Amino acid sequence: MARAKTQFVCQECGAISPRWAGRCESCGGWNGMLEETFNSGPPKGLGSAKGHRVAFVGLKGETPEAPRHVTGVGEFDRVCGGGLVPGTAVLVGGDPGVGKSTLMLQVAASLSVTASTAYISGEEAVEQIRLRARRLGLGEAPMTLAAATSIRDIVASLDTPDGPAAVVIDSIQTMFLDNLESAPGTVTQVRTSAQELIRVAKRRGFAVLLVGHVTKEGLIAGPRVLEHMVDTVLHFEGERGHQFRLLRAVKNRFGATDEIGVFEMSDSGLAEVANPSVLFLADRENPVSGACVFAGMEGTRPVLVEIQSLIAPSVLATPRRAVVGWDSGRLAMILAVLQARCGLRIGGSDIYLNIAGGLRISEPAADLSVAAALLSSLSDRPMPEGTVVFGEVGLSGEVRPVSHTENRLKEAAKLGFTRAVTPKRRRGRGETTPGITIQEISHLSDLLTVFGIDAGTGAEAWVAQAHPVALEKNQSQPRNRGDHA
Repeated sequence: MARAKTQFVCQECGAISPRWAGRCESCGGWNGMLEETFNSGPPKGLGSAKGHRVAFVGLKGETPEAPRHVTGVGEFDRVCGGGLVPGTAVLVGGDPGVGKSTLMLQVAASLSVTASTAYISGEEAVEQIRLRARRLGLGEAPMTLAAATSIRDIVASLDTPDGPAAVVIDSIQTMFLDNLESAPGTVTQVRTSAQELIRVAKRRGFAVLLVGHVTKEGLIAGPRVLEHMVDTVLHFEGERGHQFRLLRAVKNRFGATDEIGVFEMSDSGLAEVANPSVLFLADRENPVSGACVFAGMEGTRPVLVEIQSLIAPSVLATPRRAVVGWDSGRLAMILAVLQARCGLRIGGSDIYLNIAGGLRISEPAADLSVAAALLSSLSDRPMPEGTVVFGEVGLSGEVRPVSHTENRLKEAAKLGFTRAVTPKRRRGRGETTPGITIQEISHLSDLLTVFGIDAGTGAEAWVAQAHPVALEKNQSQPRNRGDHA
């Protein structure tokens, strides 16, 4: 009989080491090596028995497309690409308490009206799920419940001809296989449990939704191979201080990636937000300096969001840069371009940048909006009312065109905006949007005209007229060799 030996497996990346180490050599993570038992016997070879030949078919052919299971939760269906494809595996991850179980319970209850749905929980008892369902107003939903953690028992219950059309597993970290020595939640258990569930889902044709925990870095706990095994990876994001949640697709084999769904958390559960632009701009009243509305794209959906900035004199030797919802490295680039190409020396001030509402923006089209917010804060002049801004800024100060211009402008017009500051569009793409006056600029210095200042006046003269306190503070800083007068 083969002897059982031990090995140490990194819980972050799944790397295997024969001895314990405080730091994983593969991913660099600390204190993630856990001891697991494995069979040290030699693996069985193919032997003399012949395998079955694989049947090869041509690429051309008629394959009937199975209808998607529309859950009835519109924002969830949008992120999934129109519904759940039969036989698909969906991984939903998010921080503790963000509402993953609530979302999955609402999706399962809504889907159970049109298709048989099973909700299997490894964290809660059946009575606890019923209490939560009654609080959310879902007590009459015709779905089935189970509290189980054994993969062997779960697969035996699902591997039947009359099995459910969709199954929710909450969560994959609580599942275990009894023929593995490691504890539930370890790399081996998570990988093998997910593999068994996905295998039976593909064979029987039901959709399986796996709820996954996340680490302190925001990544889904378990080996990264888990994200490669599933068809769709969804991240459920949200701040405890904000009432809304974002469901973001980072991988989708049957739909668009980077698609988002917006939900609002309330006492009765998660409510869908059909028009998130209204939510992100709900608190805007009178125009204030340092604020600029950005027309962005999240997947296929245009979203309008407010970018806020504040420039204040610094009392520190190293001025502070605080960024929430945007890339801090990109902010440093915009500041450098404003200083080198536009002659604004604001490097000696504290700079704060915030994306209102807690949304995180990653597309380069926000560069021009950030620059406009910084100029508005520096001059203490608000942006003209009813104006949206978008465009990418290059290192030489040029403003580059971005994609989906018409969709951004249509969304702005729908919400009552009447003016847009955009990059110069390519020849032949000068379509107009009814109700919006478009001001096209080609260089970052042209942005001064938005505030009613002639660009030829000189940047520092403009700041001296608009905000002399800021100029006095900045003039006390040494001038760099690349600055323009």
